[in-house]
Amino acid sequence: MVSGSLTAVQRREELPLAHLLLQAGRAFDAALREELAARGWPRLSAAQSLVFAYLDRQGTAPAELARRLGTTRQAQQDLVAGLVRLGLVETVTDPARRRGRLVRLTGSGRALAADAGGVLAGMEEELGERVPALRRLLAEVTGVAGRWRRAADGEAPGGLGATAD
Repeated sequence: MVSGSLTAVQRREELPLAHLLLQAGRAFDAALREELAARGWPRLSAAQSLVFAYLDRQGTAPAELARRLGTTRQAQQDLVAGLVRLGLVETVTDPARRRGRLVRLTGSGRALAADAGGVLAGMEEELGERVPALRRLLAEVTGVAGRWRRAADGEAPGGLGATAD
């Protein structure tokens, strides 16, 4: 095929930015989960790992957790049930809503999260002085993506000074 007939995207040798961002996130998560397993923690799935990222300190309502995970309530319940069996999370009565429930970390879950924080800090340390610039760039990318998403949803897009989601 003659290169003149290829589109600009087809001629690019680099992967699209969105693909690289997904790969980077998955690589960080996989490395984190492997290191935690090597330290004696239960081997978690990528989906179970995400639960830790989306739980608030005081606990999170199951419906809100499902929304944050982008899953159904049933899928969220299955993830939580697995983490309950591992002793890492528990469901408790929501003190603000007597009939409501919250999913929160147990003592073991908090210890795992603290250990994970140390592992992630070590991973960031390997990136050294590039981390602050990377954080700023990712915040900017998140803001741009948020504006595109809001525009697709029919909302008025924010200006350049709009904050990231």
